[in-house]
Amino acid sequence: MSLILNIDTASENAHVSLAKDGLILHSLSNESQKEHAAFLQAGIQQLIKSVNIKLQDVDAVAVTAGPGSYTGLRVGMASAKGLCYALKKPLLTISTLEALTASALQFFPTDHKDLLYCPMMDARRMEVFTALYKHDLSIQLHPCAMILDELSFEKEMKSNQIVFFGSGSDKWKLICKHENAIFKTVSIQPKSLGKSTYDLFLEKKFTELAYSEPLYLKEFQSVIKS
Repeated sequence: MSLILNIDTASENAHVSLAKDGLILHSLSNESQKEHAAFLQAGIQQLIKSVNIKLQDVDAVAVTAGPGSYTGLRVGMASAKGLCYALKKPLLTISTLEALTASALQFFPTDHKDLLYCPMMDARRMEVFTALYKHDLSIQLHPCAMILDELSFEKEMKSNQIVFFGSGSDKWKLICKHENAIFKTVSIQPKSLGKSTYDLFLEKKFTELAYSEPLYLKEFQSVIKS
């Protein structure tokens, strides 16, 4: 039996949840990306009170490690590591793109095992954070930052249908007219994240606190006005 605190502040919508053996007991969400930092600690406290347990009762803390918002990733990772250190609990980390794909599989289950799944997170302009997964979440294309153009995924779509989803897929939809491209609306869901982190817990795929850090995929760039 396991009780896992799940944290996701990597994208536009943030949420915290408590899952027992992979099943969500309760979750809270925040839709204002600029307020993720203020939401997180208060949300965790409210979450714990809602299910009438103590933080010490959790067996692990899980967090989406990126890619995603720089501030959101730092807030989520720092909070998760701090809780694990204080409570002496193990840390679980999961790729934001994998978590997004797990949600897509939850929303759109299919028997077509030759489909590929392509999460896309907006990285401004025509750039996205993306990857390619098979139906079993095995990686076909490792997470990367990609600037989209008319030739993106041309080779992959010659022999496979690809399901595109996530905040970055809207701008890809404007230029991609390939018949093998399928577009869906998906965001990370507590239910699928709870199941994914429970699987990691069972496999004892814990992350060392000293070496855990967000997966940014590209260097931070600040704009200086002249």
